[in-house]
Amino acid sequence: MNIKELEKLANEGVDQLPPLERRTFLRAGFAITGLFLGGSILSLSPVREAMAAVPGSAYPRDGYPYKPHYSMVMRQNLCVDCQLCMDACVKTNHVPEYGYRTIILEQKRSIGPEQQETIFVPVLCNQCNEPPCVRVCPTVATYKDKTTGIVVMEDKKCIGCKTCMAACPYNARYFSEEKRAVDKCDFCLESRLSKGMTNTACAEACPAHVRVFGDLSDPESEVYKLVHRPETVLWVLRPETGALPNVFYMNDTVA
Repeated sequence: MNIKELEKLANEGVDQLPPLERRTFLRAGFAITGLFLGGSILSLSPVREAMAAVPGSAYPRDGYPYKPHYSMVMRQNLCVDCQLCMDACVKTNHVPEYGYRTIILEQKRSIGPEQQETIFVPVLCNQCNEPPCVRVCPTVATYKDKTTGIVVMEDKKCIGCKTCMAACPYNARYFSEEKRAVDKCDFCLESRLSKGMTNTACAEACPAHVRVFGDLSDPESEVYKLVHRPETVLWVLRPETGALPNVFYMNDTVA
């Protein structure tokens, strides 16, 4: 498959998305992944190699900078786009109809004569270790929680400049008219984790256990076991940005 064919695949099945959400993905082979924007290839590299190429990487070889170090693993091939995760997020975090904290992207591609397959990929804030949104915020309205590393928003400090929205590699923010501030996923830190709950609303609502949430620094957690399982092939979105995301993707045969 050549580059032109990959670019053609990138532009299929995205017409139903609003202009600002037209981010599509492609998975080619086993360990190679790419994310496309406007038909341009932004990433097409083995994830483990991409991680190793990033200076100051805070991935397993160097340990984890937070305790707990919250992460989410997406078992992408199990997603059927039931959207129960999105519904749970809306109800739990009071997301308005025009807003979103998590979305599910869809791509259709040909797998044979008159045959297509549909792939679904859940996307939310990647809670990056080196978040571009935090670097560009002029009022420090968005920052990393010192304990968990979760990227959060402080509404009162937000001036609505939307610079963080432009900087986010995952288009994971929206402007809340009610709050007059940018809003985003915080792994349910405010609505659930701070109240003693141990799971996000989206992960808890998923009937196929696509979203696995937990402490990546805890060897007994499910996310740790998935990430460090010898046979697991992981990938991340946009590794070339150096954002060091804490949301990982994989295909899994165990439902």
